[in-house]
Amino acid sequence: MTPTSSGCVLVTVTGKDHPGITARLTGLLAEAGAELLDVEQVVVQGRLTLCLLVRLPDARGIPSALLFAARELGVDLDFQAVESPDASAPAKSAPARYVVTAVGRALGARELHALSSHLAGQGANLERIVRLTHTHLGSVELHVTLSDSVEPEALKRSLLALSMRDNTFDVALQRESLFRRSKRMVVMDMDSTLIRIEVIDELARAHGVGEQVSRITERAMHGEMDYDESLRQRVALLAGLDVAVLHQLAANLPLTEGAQTLVRVLRRLGYRTAVISGGFSVAAEALKARLGIDHAFSNVLEEEGGKLTGRTVGPIVNALRKAELLEQLAKEEGILLEQVIAVGDGANDLLMLERAGLGIAFRAKPRLREAADTSISAGGLDAILYLLGLTGRELEEAG
Repeated sequence: MTPTSSGCVLVTVTGKDHPGITARLTGLLAEAGAELLDVEQVVVQGRLTLCLLVRLPDARGIPSALLFAARELGVDLDFQAVESPDASAPAKSAPARYVVTAVGRALGARELHALSSHLAGQGANLERIVRLTHTHLGSVELHVTLSDSVEPEALKRSLLALSMRDNTFDVALQRESLFRRSKRMVVMDMDSTLIRIEVIDELARAHGVGEQVSRITERAMHGEMDYDESLRQRVALLAGLDVAVLHQLAANLPLTEGAQTLVRVLRRLGYRTAVISGGFSVAAEALKARLGIDHAFSNVLEEEGGKLTGRTVGPIVNALRKAELLEQLAKEEGILLEQVIAVGDGANDLLMLERAGLGIAFRAKPRLREAADTSISAGGLDAILYLLGLTGRELEEAG
């Protein structure tokens, strides 16, 4: 090793991990009066990689002492002379830092190659990879920096296109900031998000008007009528349905994969949770009680003599109302909008997702996926926990 004039050396330590390696080597550096400028350590499958950037007052003798200690510790050392930053040089603006989270059933070499090569092609510099899942390689965080020439929104869209094309893993791009790991509230749609069904479709089938309701839904999806009118017409077809059918359905709602885990962990971590749904209150309140959700807002079906009247009571929970309720709830809870996550699957969730600090399209149509901050299609709702930066070990502790 030939030190530079600055005396800066990058010491790389590799080998089988065991207690005392870092303590022994840093102790030798301290005794020699070396200045520690940077440090990074990682253990993968019991194998240690430790990097120490040091400025040596006098290089003579120190490498030999470190090598001798390394032999006793059973590890290998590599020395590389490097230039230290010029403290007198004008400060450069730091590149924007982002976190790319990949979540799938299993992430292999093919998936990581596709993702890392895509990032490289887009001009993103990959600095660090962190495994999040514990028992298998199902989620990783890739910490990247973006130069001024890289537009984050364009990168987000390209990553979405990659995940839609691959269809085996989801990818989220988030700015590395104070708010990424300090979310405090999660707001969710109900039908086809928190549960696997559309309640109105099930009620319509039970009442023998399934085809009529489906036709109205189809017209609304094609923009031939607005959401409020479509809801009024569909609910009108439910007139005369025994309320017991609604309550029986609400008592046996099929939860979406990962829903129970998501809410349980969020509660343990002190998050506030809410359902804001264009569905019906009987179902939303049943879910609130079943999962321990803090708040539920939805449409109220009018009842008379044990039957549905075919009308709703109060304002319709449409797209605008959902966004307003999210803002109202965040204000009441004293939570910044940047600390709110909103999850939905349909067009009437778009405004709600836009108001939140992180909007997640869950198994949604392409239009909503493209508009949302990120999308989850390959995994369950519990994949959201990895977007918060939580690891598998932390989830086990919280569960």
